[in-house]
Amino acid sequence: MSASTGSEAAFSTIPMPKKVSPYEPPKWTQDILENAPAGRLTLCNLPTPLYKVEPTLITHQDNKPSILHSLAELDIGLFVKRDDATGGVELGGNKLRKLEFLLADAIERGCNAVVTIGGEQSNHCRATAAACRMIGMDPHLILRTRRANAVREGKDDFGSVGNILIDRMIGSKIYTCTPGEYGRIGSDQLVERVCKTLQSTSGPFGPVKPYGIPVGGSNAVGTWGYINGVEEMLEQWGAMKSGDGSTCSLDHVVFACGSGGTAAGITLGLALARSAKAKVHAIGVCDSPDYFYNHVSEIADDMGLVLPSYLPTVDYIKEHMTAHQGKGLGYAASTPEELDFVARFAQETGIVLDPVYSGKALFHFVNHVLEDDPESFRGKNILFWHTGGALGLYDKGAPLKETLDDISPVMRLDVYDKNED
Repeated sequence: MSASTGSEAAFSTIPMPKKVSPYEPPKWTQDILENAPAGRLTLCNLPTPLYKVEPTLITHQDNKPSILHSLAELDIGLFVKRDDATGGVELGGNKLRKLEFLLADAIERGCNAVVTIGGEQSNHCRATAAACRMIGMDPHLILRTRRANAVREGKDDFGSVGNILIDRMIGSKIYTCTPGEYGRIGSDQLVERVCKTLQSTSGPFGPVKPYGIPVGGSNAVGTWGYINGVEEMLEQWGAMKSGDGSTCSLDHVVFACGSGGTAAGITLGLALARSAKAKVHAIGVCDSPDYFYNHVSEIADDMGLVLPSYLPTVDYIKEHMTAHQGKGLGYAASTPEELDFVARFAQETGIVLDPVYSGKALFHFVNHVLEDDPESFRGKNILFWHTGGALGLYDKGAPLKETLDDISPVMRLDVYDKNED
């Protein structure tokens, strides 16, 4: 065996980010979802862990009522699917599952740059930028911010907090727009504008060929990441056994819903797999339930969902998914109660939620959905799908201060035993 052949063999099992591998969809999607992608990349650390959380009536840390006491009172089993662990700090979160399919499509189309859009602290934009660098593409990010005009006028340097720090370390080209411009023009149109501008330019290796990705990576291509995620989760769930050796029932699946792609993938996956009768709860962190029913339906249609002629797609989605209004003060705006919940959940479980998506969603589910109809959840198993985004906490340090001082006091160590204040 030559040295080169031996080297190739040694690396044959190591994922190569740029390599597009053939994708074989789950069998239960065949003849039902007709527009399956041909390939995918290997960017995620899969399978992500599935953890069991033990809700208690009081905390062992300070003997106070637990934020999960209602789950303990109702004998609810709580499991957390850790999609915050799909990658490292630069990649982790639910967006990476979508990017495996979206960026494979970009490579197949011969593109060398990517344009996408999101909020100022967008997890999707950060993950997209990092993944682009891994496969040799240039990232272009449109970030919605109230500081857009101040940045243009030189009164604000945009800073380097949370996701923005990663965006800029990676060397992303960042464009800002105001929330008003985002709403009036539309996110897809803004992406298209930047793509058209780039098409008339050249880079170090020739003409720029941009690939546009919608907000959240939520379209018919990216959503296959969560069709695949459901298949993975069901395999993990099927391997779990209860005390008597029987398979545990999967009764409810709960997750944050922002751009709709994750909701579409989980809803369609569980509906088509038919091995689980779980009720799906999409907790909206923006927009309205009607918006999500319609948007998820549009994604399903674009994926080639085949239904009987008498059944509208939106009715099928409503049959298999309940969208809840959980945005509170609005997208990325946190109440003191939400932030207190996020901090205390971390104290009680060791699991850090983000304030924009998973933290807001689980807070709403526990304090509103569960409280409104507790008996329908008694004795049931709930899987909460953690979608990542902890870097967003760096923007919430000041509002969290009161809770942090309560649960994590800081004191001077009396090194010399002088008992001085």
